[in-house]
Amino acid sequence: MPFLKSFSINTNKKSPFPFNIAAVQFAKQIQLDNKVTVFIGDNGCGKSTLLESLALQLNLPLISGFIKDNAGFEAAGILQPYIEIEWKRQTSKGFFFRAEDFSDFVNSVGNERRKIAGDLSELKGVVDDSIINQMSESMNYKLYQMRKDYGENMQAFSHGEAYLKILQTRIGDKGIYLLDEPEAALSPLKQLSLLFFIMEVVKSGHAQFIISTHSPILMGLRDALLYEIREDSMQQVNYKDTDHYRITKTFLNDPEHYLKHL
Repeated sequence: MPFLKSFSINTNKKSPFPFNIAAVQFAKQIQLDNKVTVFIGDNGCGKSTLLESLALQLNLPLISGFIKDNAGFEAAGILQPYIEIEWKRQTSKGFFFRAEDFSDFVNSVGNERRKIAGDLSELKGVVDDSIINQMSESMNYKLYQMRKDYGENMQAFSHGEAYLKILQTRIGDKGIYLLDEPEAALSPLKQLSLLFFIMEVVKSGHAQFIISTHSPILMGLRDALLYEIREDSMQQVNYKDTDHYRITKTFLNDPEHYLKHL
């Protein structure tokens, strides 16, 4: 059974940003009483702002830390007074994943390592390299945090493998999981891996997923409730009736139909 039943952004404001984006203007009594809800739409329609606002309202953790402790959620903060959530059953468990947070998190470990290496450079040639390496690792709090949260150093994986590892580590069989364009670093094959993983988690009956995506693969999650955000509406839609599906299918069936005009 899902945790969230519905949510609304109750405001008649049309400007400035973020009140002027479609996802905000048409977020009225959006039903979430499904194990998987997927928001789709063109760039700029506000899918990410929608998920960020919901995640902030739920105070979900990020890859590292919590939303309230991070910059970059100004639009979500502005919308907080207008958000109304209806629960089926409440929970504080969950996770909010953004593709940009993944890159920032993994890169921060390397940046910290380079900074520490600079601080320890005067020991080079005076102290054995193995000791310097041990000192560097013990001083790297971000590396410690990564190993504590995920069991290993994500930099030892390829980009896509680390991406999936974080998702699979943080997503359990209980809680609300908000995923903002999780396909960003994944090949089609890895997207299928994520799709199968989500379907396995959903079988437990104790997890709820709310996803924004451009991926026709992830949109195909079995029994997902799809909302398509347009300039003038936000409506439930069948998978094969979406622009994403139609355009992708037409292109794959006949690429020359599009390319002949170039």
